[in-house]
Amino acid sequence: MASPMNDSSDGDTDGSDSEIEEYENKSYEELKSGNHNVKVSENTFTCPYCTKKRKRDYLYTELLQHASGVGTSSSKKRNAKEKGNHLALVKYLEKDLTSVGGPSKPVGEGDPLDECDHEEKLVWPWTGIVVNIPTRRAEDGRFTGDSGSKYRDELRSRGFNPTRVHPLWNFRGHSGSAVIEFNKDWPGLHNALSFEKAYEAEHHGKKDWHTSGNGKSGLYAWVARADDYKSNSIIGEHLRKIGDLKTISEIMEEESRKQEKLVFNLTNIIEVKNRHLIEMEQKCSETSKSLENLMEEKDNLLQAYNEEMKKIQQRSRDHYQRIFNDHEKLKQQLESHKIELELRGTELEKREAKNESEQKKLFEEIEQNTIKNSSLQLATFEQQRADENVMKLAEDQKRQKEELHNRIIKLEMQLDAKQALELEIEQMRGTLNVMKHMGDDGDSEVLIKVEKVLEDMREKEEELEDLEALNQTLVVRERKSNDELVDARKELINGLKEISTRDHIRVKRMGELDSRPFHAAMKRKYNEEEAEERASDLCSLWEEYLKDPDWHPFRVVKVEGKDKQFLKEEDEKLRGLRNEMGDEVYQAVATALVEINENNPSGGYVTSELWNYDEGRKATLQEGVTSLLKQWNIVKRQRGVTLRE
Repeated sequence: MASPMNDSSDGDTDGSDSEIEEYENKSYEELKSGNHNVKVSENTFTCPYCTKKRKRDYLYTELLQHASGVGTSSSKKRNAKEKGNHLALVKYLEKDLTSVGGPSKPVGEGDPLDECDHEEKLVWPWTGIVVNIPTRRAEDGRFTGDSGSKYRDELRSRGFNPTRVHPLWNFRGHSGSAVIEFNKDWPGLHNALSFEKAYEAEHHGKKDWHTSGNGKSGLYAWVARADDYKSNSIIGEHLRKIGDLKTISEIMEEESRKQEKLVFNLTNIIEVKNRHLIEMEQKCSETSKSLENLMEEKDNLLQAYNEEMKKIQQRSRDHYQRIFNDHEKLKQQLESHKIELELRGTELEKREAKNESEQKKLFEEIEQNTIKNSSLQLATFEQQRADENVMKLAEDQKRQKEELHNRIIKLEMQLDAKQALELEIEQMRGTLNVMKHMGDDGDSEVLIKVEKVLEDMREKEEELEDLEALNQTLVVRERKSNDELVDARKELINGLKEISTRDHIRVKRMGELDSRPFHAAMKRKYNEEEAEERASDLCSLWEEYLKDPDWHPFRVVKVEGKDKQFLKEEDEKLRGLRNEMGDEVYQAVATALVEINENNPSGGYVTSELWNYDEGRKATLQEGVTSLLKQWNIVKRQRGVTLRE
């Protein structure tokens, strides 16, 4: 299996198309003139532009794929000269060496689907098998080998485009074999069969591997079929986990059925849309008529409004004229008072100014003291007002909580009294019914008692109605107080958001995903730049999962007679995340899930909450107000120090 190029040339930039074309033409002329040796033997070739590579000898198809991959690479590490040289090599191989040592047509031309048996059972999704992968023994005695991503990149450089290479491991470590997954579509099958033919052409196919003889070297590969799927080896076990056996004909029939179903569904949708369109046209016509009537009514209202506005403007102009006249009179009076004050000020200055230098010094000191006093008074006033507002808020919240508690106690007492009163009324009604039956016998004393019981019952019913009215009033007040407490908590959260503090009472974004474990996990696998990018992508992906309302990995368990929700650790997504990224990343996602489920299960988005970080719980309103007062006192002391300086 050919490795991708790792060497680099002079520059680090892509270069323009004109530069690449210039290098391509120049190198092609040099290759045609024989300045570079490309053909080593009858079946082996070499790349004259990759002198530092370990592998120097290629088959014709390998060299062609290598040169094409480097020449069309979009990597910034490939400069214009390197791309132009390899494009010239592709041109030379296709035009000048095809009749000498290469095949009659490059790999990829033609359709391998036409040559395969459409009734043969293949593993679907299309899967390839690679065996005889080099392994090495580690210090703990287990075998290790290269990662699957390395083999995947090598196969992609050869044009086979696998989606994933999965090395197979057993209790001894790396088994020396791997399973290659291709796309599920027809191009994926084309790539898989091309991959198999390429190895068969090198005599490294399935038949070559199963022939007797020792000392096999290099990789052997083929497309997974029914015998591989049913085998008792580690390859067979893995194939049975990830796929199924299907023929090409079965897949074609299945796709045909899906297409027919899709066409049928689309036809029904079009019919429904057409009916909906007719209904919408009718509604549009009705709406247009209504709009015409509304526009006519609007014009009439606008005309009446304009006439009324003219009257109001005229009254306003008259009013402003009267104000202006009054203002002019006041202005003249003020001017006369100003002249009198200036004369008196001049006389006072003459009397008080005994010494011009002392007066000037005294004036400067007075001015400085005035500025300082005004600043101190303003700061003191602002502090007092802020202290009064905050204390008032705290006292109001405390008073409202006490009133709410007293109302709840009072409601409970009234409820007990109401129930006792209802019971008493029912007993009186029963007594009344008994007395009525006795009154039928002509007993006058019973009739008197019946009248008294009726009067008592009416009084009790009036008391019950009064209690119900009072109860309803208290319920309304309780709801209003609860709403005010909720609004106060929201305002406190918004205020604390704008304050940067390290106090244990702070605002916490419930359900926000912590990205630090993602970065730490990626840094263990990749370099700094790539880890940052991959961590950001993975974190964004899981943020979208958290917002998905259809994903709810919780189970309901009865605890002490109440339903409680617990996170499903066996959930497929969470289990896959823990196996691939570790416990820290899993814990970050689990914490965000629990917080969203507790605070906003229907919305699925991040909410802000007042949080006590020392005790790991929601902070009370009183704790939030206390923290805000503490921060304000710190700011007040800092202002006092600044003013004294």
